[in-house]
Amino acid sequence: MTLIGAFGALVYQQADIVDIMVTQGLATLGILMLFLNLWTTQDNTVYNFAVAGCNMLRTRRRKSVTIGGAAIGTALAVMGMYEWLIPFLVLLGTFIPPIGGVIMASYFIGYKRRYPALDEVTLPAFNLPGLAAYAIGSTAAYTSPWIAPIVGVLAAAASYGLVLLVSDAVRERRAQVLGVA
Repeated sequence: MTLIGAFGALVYQQADIVDIMVTQGLATLGILMLFLNLWTTQDNTVYNFAVAGCNMLRTRRRKSVTIGGAAIGTALAVMGMYEWLIPFLVLLGTFIPPIGGVIMASYFIGYKRRYPALDEVTLPAFNLPGLAAYAIGSTAAYTSPWIAPIVGVLAAAASYGLVLLVSDAVRERRAQVLGVA
């Protein structure tokens, strides 16, 4: 399929296989291939939406959730959501990687490469320094002219690592002042 598609693109200077088939007078086969291709791709998407939707809405009415999801998807497609796909993916690539920077700094600096057992540690509801470091990393990534994901990870890791090092130093100094070992 890839070879045939590449050959058709080379000969007809068109990347869309359906357009190539229409040009060759095979419109019916081209449209059938388009629908079959969409069907095999989107059946997984519809299934995943139905599972996630039923879980989120706490319902077992899968048919209703599936139809609702199809309606939402169709409305978004008609409104031109396809034009926003690449900017959306770029935005995800900007705002998701800084989370990894916070996690890596926590592991390497905060826990010194050794996580404690879960029953020995108390986890806070919110890690405000971690959230602040994430915000710093996201802002740096969003405003950077360089490779946003790398900038975001490095800025978040550096800022959270600095917070961890300073808080450790303050804790040690406080222990020295109070005479606690």
